[in-house]
Amino acid sequence: MALYAIGDLHLHFQSELKAPGQLHGRVWKNHEEKFRKNCEKLITAADTLVLAGDHSWGKNLSECEADLAYIRDLPGRKILIRGNHDMFWDAKKTKQLNELYQPGLTFLQDSYEVYRDYALVGTKGYTFEGPFLIDGRGRIVDWDAVEEAHAKKLVERELRRLRTSFESARADGYQRFIMFLHYPPTNILEERSGFTDMAEEYGAEQVIYAHCHGESRFRDSIEGEFRGVRYHLASGDYLRWKPLKVLD
Repeated sequence: MALYAIGDLHLHFQSELKAPGQLHGRVWKNHEEKFRKNCEKLITAADTLVLAGDHSWGKNLSECEADLAYIRDLPGRKILIRGNHDMFWDAKKTKQLNELYQPGLTFLQDSYEVYRDYALVGTKGYTFEGPFLIDGRGRIVDWDAVEEAHAKKLVERELRRLRTSFESARADGYQRFIMFLHYPPTNILEERSGFTDMAEEYGAEQVIYAHCHGESRFRDSIEGEFRGVRYHLASGDYLRWKPLKVLD
């Protein structure tokens, strides 16, 4: 029995692919088959796989049916976190998604799932990603203040959702936590954030996140131990489509 994680599958069995990197990058060639084979080698029916967002390019549920069926047919229990490209998933309608797809898939929002004596909590998250003003040496010297203010509102919304997950688990007696985000816990300007503070507040042992894919983005946030919490980037191309083992 083990817990695995990965993000950013960006499946498109029924939808149009427009991302240049995914169209032409070598790591993306036949990535669906590479990932499926790695899952079949590593993951058993007793294991749990958390998918940390950006599951499908589909704009609505009808364009995602084949993508979700692909995920459903992977081995193990599958838990999904919402990503910024998951247009099919309205956070307010998570209950309806679970009614449609459980027990094959569980969509995690404003709640928690259990792995052994751990509560698995998570939300999409958010970080301010610019626009940034870069000088001739490639240093960030300014940024769009309007977009930053908008980002702060989205961060606060996601922090409220994450706290709801933690508090629900704590109310049911859970004291050990693994935290999942789609967005990284910090942006490139931050050493810490509301998400890192919340991980520390509740004593989360690990934080797993995705979103940072493409080699230029792999170092955008925290990787490794920071203030007593272990952080792991789990975007699919970073992992070369081999799920990250989070816990045995």
